[in-house]
Amino acid sequence: MPDLPSVSSDQVAAFVEVARAGSLRAAAAALHLTEQGVRNRLVALESRVGAELYHKQRGPRRRSPLTRQGELFLPHAVAFLDRARRLGDLFAGGDGPREVRVAATQYLTLYVMLDAVRAFHRAHPGIRVRLSTRTERDIEDALLRDPELAFGVAAPYEAGADLEYRHLFSLDWGLITPPGHRLLRKRNPVLADLADEPLIVFEQGSTGRQHVLDAFRGQGLSPRVDMEATTTGVVVKMVEAGLGVAVVPLMPNGAVTRGAKVGVRPLTGQVRPIHSGILLRRGEAPGPAAEALIRFLQPDGGNEKRPG
Repeated sequence: MPDLPSVSSDQVAAFVEVARAGSLRAAAAALHLTEQGVRNRLVALESRVGAELYHKQRGPRRRSPLTRQGELFLPHAVAFLDRARRLGDLFAGGDGPREVRVAATQYLTLYVMLDAVRAFHRAHPGIRVRLSTRTERDIEDALLRDPELAFGVAAPYEAGADLEYRHLFSLDWGLITPPGHRLLRKRNPVLADLADEPLIVFEQGSTGRQHVLDAFRGQGLSPRVDMEATTTGVVVKMVEAGLGVAVVPLMPNGAVTRGAKVGVRPLTGQVRPIHSGILLRRGEAPGPAAEALIRFLQPDGGNEKRPG
């Protein structure tokens, strides 16, 4: 048998936390250690693997605290911690509560995950779900850096080779306008009808924004973008205030515009549907609790259809 580096889960956990938090100070706070304690673990780890894994000097601001060798080591470190965690759980009693950490986009948190998690807790009272809200890109980055995050629920922005996507559902788009708007007189408006309207779109870097602008450009149109917003809820509020019109993905149950003083018209087939699903680290099987939640989120997996 070849010699194996003698590394500890504490050392590897310190490294992964530095990668996730971005600095020794933030990692020390998260691990409830002193900075020197984290540094000692990293020095020992580097000695065992024979490579420099993180930048020691502050210098210019960097996107990542990790060296090139550290970036190469990171996915293996994440997998190591996951295997160590499962080994520890192998003979643990099954009576205690289990926990699943999940991240979802704001849209899916508001219109899908809140109801789904509530129903899941009723069906599986022994499993806690810790849900956090992040952007698509943040979810993808967190999955590669945070071994505690079981999976993400998102419309993937640019999921790379390190992530696996499991499709859940697709959503079509609709036009929303202030009440009494001239476009509401059209039963089936087209994108060309919107070209001269003040348009409210999603923030830069979002999947939804890209879909909408690509649809306009595909027809040779240059929309008049007046405002940007982070969440669909804010977009709806802007339209309700008379600040413009918007193209948004609509839930079949009407949840997106329910209670809002806006008009709605379908734009079926004019904008690429939003495909939403589960994002996982490639090659890493979810634990039993996470797999139970994933099955529950699938359209035929729980007590309620999803979406809507």
